Amino acid sequence: MIEAVLVDDEIKALQSLSWELTNFSDEINIGASFTDPMEALGYLENNTPDCLFLDIEMPKMDGFQFIQKLTNKNFPVVITTAYNQYAIKALKNEAIDYLLKPIDTDDLKDTIVKIKKYNAKNFSAERLEKILLNFNANAIHKKITINTDGKLLFLEADEILYAESDGNYSTLYLSDGQKIVLTKKLKEVNELLPADSFFRIHNSYIINLHKIKEFLKTDGYVILKSNHKIPVSRQKKSDFLDLL
Repeated sequence: MIEAVLVDDEIKALQSLSWELTNFSDEINIGASFTDPMEALGYLENNTPDCLFLDIEMPKMDGFQFIQKLTNKNFPVVITTAYNQYAIKALKNEAIDYLLKPIDTDDLKDTIVKIKKYNAKNFSAERLEKILLNFNANAIHKKITINTDGKLLFLEADEILYAESDGNYSTLYLSDGQKIVLTKKLKEVNELLPADSFFRIHNSYIINLHKIKEFLKTDGYVILKSNHKIPVSRQKKSDFLDLL
């Protein structure tokens, strides 16, 4: 059974959609409905429905602003509106469907099929991700788990040369020449890496201690086995020397 949340500032529009959904009561039920988008956002922070039916034209914020404010986006969004000029923008905001008011029963039937397909696909992906993460967590020899670009990477510590900060992003440099860009700050990356093998040698760099070839004490640089030259900050120099 699909649990739906409805958001529309017009009470008559909510009632109309609710009535249309009763035609599919064996497939979908309404978990909550809201005329106030702020109340809906508060509800969705703590609840994850199977789908969201969302109006576009609302006085406090429009539907696209609502989508941007969602902290939890693990459910499909269906745009409902009386205006057909929003179709392309709806797709760009990752809505899975677009329904014009008054909502046609056949169109709603097609939308429910799309919701089912979306949830079935994502349920399988989430379940597999949990299996893989649990397997790695319980393994004797754990790998470093990196979540990026919609995929999980399981890396050996020895594969990573160093990590470099770029503001809110970081880049992992691997021994085979690959570069992996992460939407994580370097502090977050540091928490993923085993402390016995990696050291944050500079505000902008974390190095693999097993990949050091030279330490140029006067210049304040380490040379890795890959010949990458990484600066050592003055603040980190003492702790780094203690490690060596």
